[in-house]
Amino acid sequence: MGRQVLAGVYVAMMVAVVVGVDVGFFRHQFWPRLFANVGIVLVFLAFYLRFLKRG
Repeated sequence: MGRQVLAGVYVAMMVAVVVGVDVGFFRHQFWPRLFANVGIVLVFLAFYLRFLKRG
């Protein structure tokens, strides 16, 4: 149960960062917004694979 809660918090944090960057910097620019979102997700994925993945 604790692992699922951690995953939920991690995903919620990622969504908050993506929405914050979208609203704060790239509100009316499609391509920079898309690239920034993909970059943020890749950074979160790399952090997960490096520090949080067990096994």
